[in-house]
Amino acid sequence: MSFKRLETDDFVISADAISATVWSGGNPNLVAFFTSSTQEAGSSGNYYLNVYQTSSLLSDAEVQFAISYGNKHGSGSSFYNSAVTGSSPTRTIYGQYRTLVLADETQDFIFGGVSSSDFWALSIDRSRYKEKLFLGSLGLKISGSAGTLYLTDNSRTTNVTSFNDAGRVYQLVSGSQGVVNTGVTSNGYSVSQGSYGLFLPDIGTIILNPLALSESIGLIPSQSFNGNGFNNRSLYRAINGGAGAASGSFKLNSEETISSNYIFIRAKSSEFNYTENPSYISGSTGEVLYDLFINNPQTYVTTIGLYNDVNDLLAVAKISRPLLKDFTKEALVRVKLDF
Repeated sequence: MSFKRLETDDFVISADAISATVWSGGNPNLVAFFTSSTQEAGSSGNYYLNVYQTSSLLSDAEVQFAISYGNKHGSGSSFYNSAVTGSSPTRTIYGQYRTLVLADETQDFIFGGVSSSDFWALSIDRSRYKEKLFLGSLGLKISGSAGTLYLTDNSRTTNVTSFNDAGRVYQLVSGSQGVVNTGVTSNGYSVSQGSYGLFLPDIGTIILNPLALSESIGLIPSQSFNGNGFNNRSLYRAINGGAGAASGSFKLNSEETISSNYIFIRAKSSEFNYTENPSYISGSTGEVLYDLFINNPQTYVTTIGLYNDVNDLLAVAKISRPLLKDFTKEALVRVKLDF
């Protein structure tokens, strides 16, 4: 076997950002939404509602995102204990996201300058958004009793990026896939209730502002006290197209950085010209079988193996077609390793 030590300048490292849809099957636009009655009726259904791209009973069903509703005062769900006022799943959800996003148990969520004591949250399944959500890719359709609204993030129009404990923070505004609709307000906000929510690309989360949704399209969460308001279900219906609508529309891409190692394999004119195939030599005499291979040896390179210093095979690269090698030719092969 022939070995050749690689030099430092034979290695080049590159990093490329790759964007793709977050939805199953490579679908750029999720238009069909399904839930699981079993999950919704179970204990987890008090906190969140999983949404699938197809019937949850089918083998290819996968969770795309989850809907949850949080309320600072515990409204919209039944109390854990009727003797403890306000202690409920919606209050737990509010506290969970406040810790995750704000890292301050005394702070309220602020949407474009307007404080709110409740919110809806869309959490994209962790395996779907890879490293982070792709800025400007969001296009979410929401329908309410007073109309339909299309939402996107303002990452393309904001001059200064805000940060909190969840990473980068952008505002949800009227528009689609990064293009802001300025028909109602110049910044895409609601008329008087601030932005439509927060876009948190680094944790794959979208937080919706109920005050703005109520003002714009009549989507109002239930504020039932010590009673199930089914707010997760109401947002699901709004995303699924609303009453009488044919379908919803949810466009969103992920982004991840792919690190690549490029390794340049160089075979000079005097190298790798003799094969080690046993059929090349006579088994009885040990002589080369064909005189042509004595004066003008030729080989066809098909495979490159990468070894460490103790000759352990670490990687194998297959060439797309056999590469002819002899004393009149030099070869340069670029091997790419993605991580």
